[in-house]
Amino acid sequence: MYRIGMGYDVHQLVEGRELWIGGIKIDHTMGLLGHSDADVLIHAICDALLGAANMRDIGYHFPPTPGNEYENIDSKILLRRTIDLIATKGYQVVNIDATICAERPKMNPHIPLMQEMLALSMGVDIDAVSIKATTTERLGFTGREEGISAYAVALISKE
Repeated sequence: MYRIGMGYDVHQLVEGRELWIGGIKIDHTMGLLGHSDADVLIHAICDALLGAANMRDIGYHFPPTPGNEYENIDSKILLRRTIDLIATKGYQVVNIDATICAERPKMNPHIPLMQEMLALSMGVDIDAVSIKATTTERLGFTGREEGISAYAVALISKE
C-alpha cells in the first residue's frame, strides 16, 4: 500500500540566528526564527511524512512549548523521530520531493549536501530525496527576504 502526504513550513528571517536548512548550516547574515533550529525544509518533510501516515503534524508530536526538550533541537533529530513514528504503523519512506523558496542565500550550491544529510537521517538512498530551490521573483514575504518557506511531498509504503 502506498500513501502520499504534503507538507509546508515557513519561518521568519531574523538577525542573530544561524541558518539551518536541509540539515546543514548555511552561511548567511540572518537565520530562521523558531522554537527548534527552524529548519523549514525538514519541518515540511516531517509534515509530509506524518500526513501520509495520517498521524497529524509536527506541532502535535513535537510541540513548541517554552522550555521543553524540543527548544533549539536539531531538526534532524525530529526527522529521525518522525521516521520512527511512521514505522509504528508499518510505513517506510519511498521518496521525498521538496522545494525551498528563498530569495537569498542561493540554495542550489547546497542541495547535494542537503540530499546526503536528509537521506542519512531517514535511512534511505540519496536518490530517494529530491530537493529543488526557487525564488518568488521578489514578490511577497519571501521576495522581501522576510522569511523562507518549503514544500514537500512524501510517498510512503507499507508491505
